[in-house]
Amino acid sequence: MSRVACLALMGLQLAASPGAGEEIGSYVVTGDAIMEPLVGGKGDPARGATLISDRQRSLCTLCHSGPFPDAHLHGTLAPDLTGVGARLSEGQIRLRVVHMKRLVPNTIMPSYYRVEDEQGRRVATVWRSKPILSGADIEDIVAYLTTLKG
Repeated sequence: MSRVACLALMGLQLAASPGAGEEIGSYVVTGDAIMEPLVGGKGDPARGATLISDRQRSLCTLCHSGPFPDAHLHGTLAPDLTGVGARLSEGQIRLRVVHMKRLVPNTIMPSYYRVEDEQGRRVATVWRSKPILSGADIEDIVAYLTTLKG
């Protein structure tokens, strides 16, 4: 899939994402990580695995490959997530999912728990000022990705 097609599909899918809807909680960035969970406690790795593979909500496999089902549908635009739990800490993974643009400003990866400046963008009223995924969803994804050690 071309980068343009990927971006167009991401825009369409994110606009229809059923996971959005909560207000953003506060978090603290320390270096290249968010050390504390966005919500109380650790996430569920099983739910995180499901979310990673959900091409309607998280869209991770649209651009990333890894040890996920349906390998023929994985993207090649972003790093392979195999072994990400051995390369990055829990806090580093969390920041990358929450707001990758803080680390790589020109990334095409959306900020899943940050509301970007919507000025000039066509965003339906019900979606304005809402993150793509909930804090609990992100903690589930972080919990799963930290299990990927090899």
